[in-house]
Amino acid sequence: MSGMQTSTPTLDTSTPALAGHLLVQCLIAQGVTHAFGVPGESYLAVLDGFHRYRDQIRFIINRQEGGAAFMAEAQGKLTGRPGICFVTRGPGATNASIGVHTAFQDSTPMVLFIGDVASDQRDREAFQEMDYRVMFGPSALGMAKRVERIDDAKRIPEYVARAFATAMNGRPGPVVLVLPEDMLTQVLVPDAAGQLPQPLARVEPVEAWSDPGALRDLRQLLLKAERPFVIAGGGGWTPQAAQALQRFAENWRLPVGNAFRFQDTFDNHHPQYAGDVGIGINPALAKRVRDSDLIIAIGPRLGEMTTGGYTLLQAPKAAQTLVHIHASAEELNRVYQADLAIHANMRAAARSLEVLTAPVNVPWEAWTQACNADYQANLVPSVIADLPADNERGLVDMPHVIACLQKHLPADAVLTNGAGNFASWLHRFYRYTGLAAGHKTQLAPTNGAMGYGVPAGIAAAILSQEATGSGQSRVAFTIAGDGDFLMNGQELATAVQHGAKSIILLLNNGMYGTIRMHQEREYPEHVAGTALANPDFSALARAYGYAGVTIRKSADFEAELLAALARPQGTVIEVVLEPELISTRGTLQSLTQNALKR
Repeated sequence: MSGMQTSTPTLDTSTPALAGHLLVQCLIAQGVTHAFGVPGESYLAVLDGFHRYRDQIRFIINRQEGGAAFMAEAQGKLTGRPGICFVTRGPGATNASIGVHTAFQDSTPMVLFIGDVASDQRDREAFQEMDYRVMFGPSALGMAKRVERIDDAKRIPEYVARAFATAMNGRPGPVVLVLPEDMLTQVLVPDAAGQLPQPLARVEPVEAWSDPGALRDLRQLLLKAERPFVIAGGGGWTPQAAQALQRFAENWRLPVGNAFRFQDTFDNHHPQYAGDVGIGINPALAKRVRDSDLIIAIGPRLGEMTTGGYTLLQAPKAAQTLVHIHASAEELNRVYQADLAIHANMRAAARSLEVLTAPVNVPWEAWTQACNADYQANLVPSVIADLPADNERGLVDMPHVIACLQKHLPADAVLTNGAGNFASWLHRFYRYTGLAAGHKTQLAPTNGAMGYGVPAGIAAAILSQEATGSGQSRVAFTIAGDGDFLMNGQELATAVQHGAKSIILLLNNGMYGTIRMHQEREYPEHVAGTALANPDFSALARAYGYAGVTIRKSADFEAELLAALARPQGTVIEVVLEPELISTRGTLQSLTQNALKR
């Protein structure tokens, strides 16, 4: 079924129009309301277009291209349509590449526009010149879905529409469009009929429907199963698709686990929820996945983190019967040889599954209940016996902190994080409201990119300001580590400049904790390259225009959270964390002692 298109706005011709103006008008035609970026002289004509159409689209000025690309990636996750990022050539593009890689591995629609050298200077290693087809192209094995250069201004509408279609169709992902500086400054010339180039109509993603025969085969596999298990996640989910997934699971009484950092695909409060199948997985859940006789993977590409390093499901042929449903035909049977591969996007797949006739009784109801019981038991904090007594670093009860978040954050709050052991507290203890309730509530990078959480939270606040219609944004809450925060903490300036508010819980343990954990496991007591000397984070936050507080006792957190929710500006709540508290289940010392015994 072809994607439907809507009417196209007309280019304002009251003054001579530049190609850069047409590009902005094409974005407006695609429904874009915000673009993120760092300005560059290579695309000044586009910036002039943003000025010309400032009542229809906002250009959000970032402080570093990596932060801008992360914000655009978050935009893609939140809206389901391509997030938009503009950067200049060379250093701007290389800085932005982290966001492109995140969008690729997370299956997020995104378009990165790169202002480039003028056409008459190409292939001379001109100032900041690079070959972006090599840098981002298919040979990079994990960057952009497509890289194109627009040399003819008249074809801007064609290239932009194709970029949006490519970013959304199949497995969603990033597209890169390169913009020569001299092309953008061309004055558009009417054709023989006196018409200027016009934006093409808004592109909608194409629906890839499940084959009816494959659905009948899936039903037969279900009827033969004793211990089925659903893993849901990946890109392309909508609230309607999540609702249909829930009805499918309820009809067949199936346990559902969410793939790594797609924990809001299925409601964590649902009695059939089994937990997140990702890094730091509940050992009981890992055993359930291994013991299952039928895995139905709906949406995830089954990467390393979701499969426990390809051990929960052995590659290339899993011990379990595997049904893999994915929006990209190229992804099916690429890593895992599925017993049944179904090519369908999430909207179509879930709607097909929800009408799959279920029997009156299924033999696995006790199995489903036990899977949920394992999840509930994992919400009880582990006893960590070898924590030191309270000291100058502070000793904070992190499960209590997460419980405060659960108690006070609204159901539609957006929670964001980057990469680090600090995220494990959210993964294990926070219960995300499912996308079926109408809102995406988790923004987190499956590619493990540090520095993602701060800009993603700010982007969520900026984007929801106008979406609510009241100027009030959804609550955007970020959890970050000290090393993670400093990778993109400069974007607090972006938040203040654009009137956005986020709340940041900054866990300061004075080190790159994840690497230190692995260091102690592999090279015990050989500390190198992981200790951090940090600034005064609360003072730094205040310098940017945020409120900044520091606490050392978990008993102080609830009051500070309530104050942060109430105040008009953003807040950084620094928690001084005991370095020994390295994970939700153990200490650094226990890792060291176990390693020394080997």
